[in-house]
Amino acid sequence: MDRDIPEGTTEGDPAGIPEGIADDLQDCVRTLALRSPDHRRVGPFVLRYNPDWDLPPANYAIPDAGAAPTKAEIDELVAAFRELERVPRLEFQPACAPELEPALLAAGFTVERRAPLMACAPGGLREPGPVDGIAFGEPADDAAYAAAASVQNLAYGGTGEANAGAIRWLRTAAAGGGVAGIATDTADGTTVGAGGCSVPVDGLSELAGLAVAASHRRRGIGGGLSAYLTATAFARGCRLVWLEPADASIERIYAGIGYRRVSEKVDISLAP
Repeated sequence: MDRDIPEGTTEGDPAGIPEGIADDLQDCVRTLALRSPDHRRVGPFVLRYNPDWDLPPANYAIPDAGAAPTKAEIDELVAAFRELERVPRLEFQPACAPELEPALLAAGFTVERRAPLMACAPGGLREPGPVDGIAFGEPADDAAYAAAASVQNLAYGGTGEANAGAIRWLRTAAAGGGVAGIATDTADGTTVGAGGCSVPVDGLSELAGLAVAASHRRRGIGGGLSAYLTATAFARGCRLVWLEPADASIERIYAGIGYRRVSEKVDISLAP
């Protein structure tokens, strides 16, 4: 997701997006969750738990391909979330597990949102021009990572303090072949934008956590930082970068730099 970022084509895009990419994206998310030392395996689910970050988008379950859980398995998943003091929540592509959403709805879950997933291959990226007074780069030290996490935390409804979970995600991405990126106001050196591309799985990386400070929005920083992150991920060997736009207006910005719709994702949760 993001904070400050025309409908495109579907799978098999001539810009280099391969057929069947939806299954690959679901596998990528599941693999990253399994690599986390804090994940839990519950029935046909992987629970992605972040002990340092209680934000709902940082804690959710991913189903196995074709998951068709029983009520008992769903109850077990809910109990695991409650034990961890997190909202029971899942993020997945319905096409990859067609029987899952009806089972969750029957168990009392409610759909939060449906969102397109977009992807870009190296041949499709269209980098925008420079943004006046803004420089794009990577965090160079602890203070820079903290500033990046602070921008993200504030943009996503937090207090603006640097969150340990956000810092860890950015550092892990940068160290594992992904990218951590920031936008800096060249007038005073303030960090005004942040985001990252995840550790790649089979050459696929997710662009996530994109945030721009409220004081600097509507200046093209979101699009510029997204293009910088994407280009850097490609330079490091990624064959595809994908993302989830927050809304239609932000989707248009991503489409403007070459991203295209490839699938749909649903976020679904159980009220406390």
